[in-house]
Amino acid sequence: MTTGSEIVWETPEPLSVHHVRVDDGTDIVVRRHGNPAGPRVVLSHGNGLAIDLYYPFWSLLADDFDLMVYDLRNHGWNSVGALQNHNFPMLAHDHDAVLEAIERRYGRKPTVGVFHSVSGLASLLSPARGGGYSALVLFDPPVCKPDDGYEQLEAATMRTAAFVRRRGERFKSLAEFVEVLKLAPVFQRAMPGVPELLARTTLREDREGYVLRCPRDYEAKIVDYARTFAVLVDFADLRCPAKVIGADPTLPYSYLPSLDLSDILEVEYDFLPETTHFLQLEKPEECAEELREFLRSIDMH
Repeated sequence: MTTGSEIVWETPEPLSVHHVRVDDGTDIVVRRHGNPAGPRVVLSHGNGLAIDLYYPFWSLLADDFDLMVYDLRNHGWNSVGALQNHNFPMLAHDHDAVLEAIERRYGRKPTVGVFHSVSGLASLLSPARGGGYSALVLFDPPVCKPDDGYEQLEAATMRTAAFVRRRGERFKSLAEFVEVLKLAPVFQRAMPGVPELLARTTLREDREGYVLRCPRDYEAKIVDYARTFAVLVDFADLRCPAKVIGADPTLPYSYLPSLDLSDILEVEYDFLPETTHFLQLEKPEECAEELREFLRSIDMH
């Protein structure tokens, strides 16, 4: 949506909402968008963010696909639970539980999982290993071999976790948060309107102003352990076709490094030139076309 010279992204109301109980104290809110007659696409997001932030990307799929979007635990539409349960094993468990709940509620049909960053890593670590999906498309998941890029990833995660723990988590207004974002190197390549959308989707209003929906200690904990779980992935274990669409590994990075996975023969891999870890917020049309091209290659249109 364009207002004058500005772009304003407004996530539409979902067609339906389904609360999925994943453990005794945690619900994950799944929302349905798009075309219910199309193949199903399940989408989730990166650490500290929210899937509604990715609307510039997934809106491009809405005419042709039955979209199921959900936030990771303690993010987005979900309430904040215990920090002790905010870890990769729980995220991996949630990944499978959400798909099972979607199938119970909406029935089975061809389903593609489309996940960015941490949610992509969770999908690779899940007990089902892609079982239940017709295909997985993973945008820049933080994976690497122990002897290939690990030192770079370890150093980056330590720096990033320390930065996250220092970041502000309370703001007087959405505008104040947007001004902070516009100075941050992380989103310098993002499309117009993304900082404002990020403010609306990752902040929650309370009596004192606005606070991060995913508390900074929760975000930092996931960054801390990313380097440990990144080396546990074995693409040969996946039970469905998969494609990794990476950021440009030659660009300087301000969040996590983008690792070249072209030497992993078990997964199809491409990267988008001139994009960073947040490629779906920078070049959403190219990301959507990469996804469609892969689905055509495996006869899922």
